[in-house]
Order: sequence, then C-alpha cells, then structure tokens
Amino acid sequence: MPNRLRFAPSPTGELHVGNARTAVFNWLFAKKYGGTLVLRIEDTDQARSDSRFEDLICRNLKWLGLDWQEGPDCGGPFGPYRQSSRTAIYARHALSLLEKGAAYRCFCSEEELGRQAREARQAGVTWKYPGTCRNLSASVVAQRLQDSHPSVIRLRVRSGKVVFQDLVHGEMKFDSAVLGDPILVRSNGMPTYNYAVVVDDGSMKISHVVRGDDHLSNTPRQVLIYEALGWPLPVFAHLSTILGPDRTRLSKRHGATSLQHFLDLGILPEALLNYLTLLGWAPGEDQDEILSLEELVASFGIERVSKSAAVFDVHKLYFFNRHYLKECEPSRAVEWASAYLRREGLLEEVNSAVRQWVGLVVEAFLPGLDHLSQISQKAPQLWSFEAEKAVRDEGVRQVLSLPGAARVVDELRNQLSHEECDVVREWSSIVRSVKAASGQKGRKLFHPIRVALTGKDSGPELDKLVPIFEGGSQLELPHRIKDCRARVDEFYSAMLSQGLIPTV
Repeated sequence: MPNRLRFAPSPTGELHVGNARTAVFNWLFAKKYGGTLVLRIEDTDQARSDSRFEDLICRNLKWLGLDWQEGPDCGGPFGPYRQSSRTAIYARHALSLLEKGAAYRCFCSEEELGRQAREARQAGVTWKYPGTCRNLSASVVAQRLQDSHPSVIRLRVRSGKVVFQDLVHGEMKFDSAVLGDPILVRSNGMPTYNYAVVVDDGSMKISHVVRGDDHLSNTPRQVLIYEALGWPLPVFAHLSTILGPDRTRLSKRHGATSLQHFLDLGILPEALLNYLTLLGWAPGEDQDEILSLEELVASFGIERVSKSAAVFDVHKLYFFNRHYLKECEPSRAVEWASAYLRREGLLEEVNSAVRQWVGLVVEAFLPGLDHLSQISQKAPQLWSFEAEKAVRDEGVRQVLSLPGAARVVDELRNQLSHEECDVVREWSSIVRSVKAASGQKGRKLFHPIRVALTGKDSGPELDKLVPIFEGGSQLELPHRIKDCRARVDEFYSAMLSQGLIPTV
C-alpha cells in the first residue's frame, strides 16, 4: 500500500503549536518515504466551525512551509475533503452497519442517560451505556421509527480484547467490556468524531494515522469501527503531549501559542519548523539541533519519536530564530522589518530610499533581536531621543562621571558644528580629532561619544549607527530622525542644565 497520511484540523480556532507539530510530523513522514499528505477539514462541530479559521489554518500551514497533495483547496480522488460535505457517505456506511447487525438504533433519551450517569458518579462507579436498546426486535424498531421517536445509531461492540500496534507506544490492549456501545450517528444525522474519522480515513485509503496521544483513548473504539466495516487498520503513531515550562499541558495560560501569533511576532517559519520537529523527536547523535529542511527530511523517522512529553520553551525557539535571522537573506529581513515598522506607524511609504535605510537599521540591530517585531523596541533611540531624560539615567551618569567625559562631548560637538562636514564619510576623522583634542582613548573616549549620540550606554557599533542617524534625518518619516549634530547639541544642553559641564 502506498504511504498516505492526513492532517485533519478542526476550523474552530487558530492552529496552535501542538496541532502544528502533528502536521509537521505527517509532512516529514510523507516527504521522507515518498507518500501523499491529505488535508482534511473536520468541521462537523457546526456551532463552532468557521470558514475564516479554515482559511487561516491553510495560510499558516503554507507559511510554515508545508504542502499537501489532496485537500479542499486542490481536490483529489477521495473527496470531498470537508466533513460537512460528507454526510451522505457517513449515512450510507451507517445503513450498511445496521443491515448486517454491526450497529443498532437506540431510542434512549438524553435525559434518561444523563440521570443514569449522574447516579453512577454519585455511587462512585464508572458509567457506560447499559445496552438498553441492543436487542430490540426489528418490529419494535420499525414501529418506533414510524412513530417518529428520535434515535441514534450505536456500534454493537464485540466482547474480548481490542489490540493494535502503535509505532510510538508498541502493542496496545484494551478490554472492550469497559467501552460500552459508542454512538456513531446522532439523532440529528450528524456523525460522531470516532465514526466520521474512521469512515474518512478508511475511504481515503489513509495508511498511517500520526496524531497526538490525546487520541490514544479513542483508538480502541475506532479499531472496532474498522472491524465492523471490514476495513484494514492503518498504522497508528501517537505523538507525545506538549507541555508548558511548568510541565502542565500547554494552554493559553502559558501565553499565546498559535502559529499566527508567532508569524505576527516575527518568528521565521524555518526556525519554527526546525524547533517543532524537535518536540518529541531527536536527531542522530552526530547531528546538531539546527537542521536544514533537507536534513530534517533525510533524518526524520518515527522510530526516534519519544513517548515522553515534550516541553515547549519559547526561549529555545528564540535561540533558533536568532540563528535563522542571521542566516536569512538581508532583503527578506528588510521586508519583514519594514512591515513591523509600518504597523507601528514608524514608516509610511516604503520606497527604495526608505528600504535602503531600513537595511542599515536591520544590519545594526538584528544581532540583538529574538524576533523581528522587536525592531522598534531594540532601537528606541532612533525615534525617541530625549537628552534630558538620558542624562538622568544611571548608566549614562556613570559614563559621564569618567574623567574627561565632558571634554569628549564638548569636542564632539565642536567637530560636528562645521556645516560643510560630511559626518558619514568623515566619521573616523571626527573621532580621531576628538581623541587628539580631549586626550582620551578607549572606553573613556567611545562611551561618552555613544551616550551623546544615542542617550544609551550600550548598543550597536557607532560606525553602524551614524549612517542611520544621518540617512534617517533626510527621509520624510512620520517621526523625524535627528541627525548626529542635533543629538549632540541637545545632549550638551542637557548636560549644562544638569550641571554636568565644568565651568571655568
């Protein structure tokens, strides 16, 4: 049988990293072993399903770098690929199960079953459907249907053990006596999850079902449905749960964990794909954790998937992202950074001159970023240079307390005061002149220059910042960028007002 895998999200919300990891493992398996990946939308929850979430899920998967060969957007030989469009298929197979006695109609009311379940809980015992309608005669069933009694269709569970092989957990055994007779089709004609997923996987010829281990308890019921339909079992592989840093199940209380969140944050898709692959899977002993797409596909194998739960560590993700940011094409980083700066109202039209300037900003600040949306947070001195506030900063005060610091700032101001001075081209010469006039060198020279230009006691190299200040001041930006001369003049005035310039 050719390898056929599926990823089957429900369009009831944004796609979170747990489901995304499942999609990645299915995709890697299909790529590694030459299989087909099917995208199926499980939208039988009509009250919560929304087409906009389906669109978002598809966009997010494509952003992550995943593709599929069959699905609602591209068709295929086993469609339709939305469960809401497959109700006639479910009804046909349910009728077949009824006809051969593998299923039966149940007329028990929800109120009565609810009362039984409550009484069982109060008695401290586990409740299961007692089989009240299991042996109704054909004539009784026909009469109740004729009288319009609402009914569900239940599977007639056989006695004995339910056994299946799992690629991650090994042989799994369950006693069918504890399962009860599960509902296949509700009274409104809609299929239950366990029934629909078996009909879909079986009729779509899915060979491998790779999913989260939260579905492990569903699998024995699904195995029984496969048996009743007379279909061969797929190969199962249940992936470990993803936990938060506190080792509880990853959820909203751990912060936003949707793919859209990480896209908005400025995480590169290749960084997230690489990191997700390592949640519950380990590369070979001779391999690094940073793996290219080709290396991930070549290395992947279910045999190295761990049973143990994986911990999602956002700081580890940031480590991966920093690596990929440094490796990515500069034009790509500029495009992303421009988008974030526009979103925050710091850029408007992005023409060639603005794009070139953003390139300078990215080059200077990229090494200090965890993700691209930090670009304005890490470079506040570009848009907000407040000298009066800066000179009161403790770190800046320590720099200005260095011997000769005020003289350095004064000489820098003098050197920049020449209107014919081309600051960018002559920056090295300017610094040498300040050094000669002030008699300072090393940190006693460069730290006072830094605080006078940026209002910060640390940051990117000054050689990279000066072109940003000078170039930005010449652009028509929503927030004016002050050039070097304006910055130093303002800082010098703030030093005067704070009594930090010695008087003769």
